[in-house]
Amino acid sequence: MAINEYRGVWVFAESRGGKLMPVVMELLGEGRKLAEAAGTSLGTVLCGENVEHLIQELFELGADTVYAADAPELKNYTNDAYTKVMADAAAKYKPEIILMGATHIGRDLAPCVGLRLGAGLTADCTKLEIDPEDKKLLQTRPAFGGNLMATIITPDNRPQMATVRPGVMEKAERTPGRKGELVKLDISLTENDARQKILEIVKTVHEAVSLTDADVIVSGGGGLGGPHGFELIGKLAKTFGGLVGSSRAAVDAGWISKNHQVGQTGTTVKPKIYIACGISGAIQHLAGMQNADCIIAINKDENAPIFEVADYGIVGDLYTVIPAIIEAYEKA
Repeated sequence: MAINEYRGVWVFAESRGGKLMPVVMELLGEGRKLAEAAGTSLGTVLCGENVEHLIQELFELGADTVYAADAPELKNYTNDAYTKVMADAAAKYKPEIILMGATHIGRDLAPCVGLRLGAGLTADCTKLEIDPEDKKLLQTRPAFGGNLMATIITPDNRPQMATVRPGVMEKAERTPGRKGELVKLDISLTENDARQKILEIVKTVHEAVSLTDADVIVSGGGGLGGPHGFELIGKLAKTFGGLVGSSRAAVDAGWISKNHQVGQTGTTVKPKIYIACGISGAIQHLAGMQNADCIIAINKDENAPIFEVADYGIVGDLYTVIPAIIEAYEKA
């Protein structure tokens, strides 16, 4: 493979219902850093129907080039159609790096595109860097249950592909009025290229839980002692205008749905305030919340690992501490 023919960092601009997903802002922010370190440009691939209004938004968020595929067949995500569009575009324009969010769509799309291109793929990355010596992409992700951070390289194939955990990268800053280059991709999808059909989209109440966008998250763990504890967690979250999170232990016990789970096997978050209630602080949970601006821990065990990463710790019974916090806040 003629590696020197590949240039540029690409970001998949995932959108739903005519809106960019929050992870796209993070990918563009990180993509800009990588592009500058590699001495190259930043592009995005936008797929959908009637998505012209998103092109200017992508320019303002830092994209130098937007590769736009606009067709009725792309209105809703299907693996077949999006894989063909992405793979064909990458084969033609030869980006050296392709980034996607580790979302439901990104985790489905990235390996299929990688297979078409014969590219390497590192999933669920939490850190990306450019090697200053040879400009390879250094892709870091948790391994062995979060007990080890592995840095992976793709020395012999291009593009270098990675999916990135939402909530771990800095979002791109918007520059109003910024312009860039628009490249309209040729779309020619046959029935064999788009075998999947979306018959109906069913939304559930769980989709309202968007932990990656929350400024305040109050999470409960095994120390709650039962599902009733989340009523109190919910009251504290409502007091601070936040959302309810949980540890894996609470989800596995059936006390709350997985949509609320924070951690390596749940959602990675980066709120302004993270309040951990009755959570011991297993490394898998810490991996998903340790980058919060301020961490407050409430636990009866003064030796709980959560206190090692907490900015503020309260040793006590959460059923006593939380009502006291709510009462003090309401009086303030």
